Amino acid sequence: MNAPRLGIGVIGAGRVGAVLAAALRAEGHAITGAYAVSDASRDRAADLLPGVPLLGVPEIVERSEMLLLAVPDDQLGPLAAGIAATGLSPGGQLAVHTSGLHGIEVLAPLAEVGCAPLAIHPAMTFTGTRADLSRLIGCPMAITAADTFLPVAGALVVELGGDPEVLAEGDRPLYHASLAHAANHLVVLVDQAREALARIGIADPGAYLRPLLEASLDESLRHGARALTGPVMRGDAGTVATHLEALEDLDTTDASGVRGDTTDTYRALALAALSRAKIPESSRARIRGLLEENPPREDA
Repeated sequence: MNAPRLGIGVIGAGRVGAVLAAALRAEGHAITGAYAVSDASRDRAADLLPGVPLLGVPEIVERSEMLLLAVPDDQLGPLAAGIAATGLSPGGQLAVHTSGLHGIEVLAPLAEVGCAPLAIHPAMTFTGTRADLSRLIGCPMAITAADTFLPVAGALVVELGGDPEVLAEGDRPLYHASLAHAANHLVVLVDQAREALARIGIADPGAYLRPLLEASLDESLRHGARALTGPVMRGDAGTVATHLEALEDLDTTDASGVRGDTTDTYRALALAALSRAKIPESSRARIRGLLEENPPREDA
């Protein structure tokens, strides 16, 4: 027997909310309305949720059996408190947020007025386009809920095509920090490498880096620190010194006139690699000495 179909209201038709709503709509749920403020969100709703009315929050709350709260982390608590204060939420309504940082405590005001709070976080980067729908298939999704409602959260994840992973309330901050550290800081690292290659005339830095980075990512996901290679892992202090000299020159000759940050990133990550390297202590000490040097910054 099929699970009951829900009337779902979307508060926050951003990259995440609009995509998840489209996926749930494809499973037979009705999208009762979407709240979209920016032009980009309105365009996204028109593309991914055609025919769904754009409504105010009170109207969405009144007509929905489930609220999909897809707003930035810092807005989630005030939003939940604001909805609860309106007195519009009927008892038994599902309130589902998509924040990786928060569990269900942030939805306590809604729980107090009879809502069932659920936290569902897909561990993927969203573009806010139809391309995301296929990426949901097999995507790990962290769920946090009271024991009574864990099956409901799990069922929603399965309908989205994901793989549910139960996460304790207190583990959410470290969970979210680990994902943000991996995904966001990887983007910074790759962007710095692209800029450096472009500076020496590589026409398509992304294409040039792709084989190396794809292999490195695959190996690191499989083997962790055992996938590390390069001068630090070999104990090549001379190579590290040459790298630092080249990067300092890159950072101090930035075309924008603002000192770059690639050297600082290299130093920090190389030190982290050094802590994982199995090399003679004499080599470790030489490399650490190079990496911990802190030459005065020209913009200080």
